[in-house]
Amino acid sequence: MELLPGVLVPLSEITVRAARSSGPGGQHANVTASRITAVFDVAGSCALSEEQKHRVAARLGPRVVAVAQDERSQSRNRELALERLRDRLRSALEVAPARTPTRPTRASTERRLEAKRTQSERKRQRRNPGDDD
Repeated sequence: MELLPGVLVPLSEITVRAARSSGPGGQHANVTASRITAVFDVAGSCALSEEQKHRVAARLGPRVVAVAQDERSQSRNRELALERLRDRLRSALEVAPARTPTRPTRASTERRLEAKRTQSERKRQRRNPGDDD
């Protein structure tokens, strides 16, 4: 399963379990184990670097779990669970771009100062006449 370009997690590192579903496929007469739980152990992974392991563990915890019980078919639920697991790991591995600091524009600074002056004048007019300094 490819997470990012160059980051490939083998399916042998993902534990897939089946259980009885409470949704579609779990209530008909011939009950099937159509609920799929896919578990990825972050610390035990050989596919991720130490930095990537730390990033995933900090965002998602030491074990990443994805569950699917949407469909009646066990194989379709397995695909959905693995897809959800892939999406969660991808989002955890993303590195946010560094923010470039900017200065406020002259117009926005003037608007802010004008609003402060207006508010100050409004509050000054609300005072009692005898409170002047």
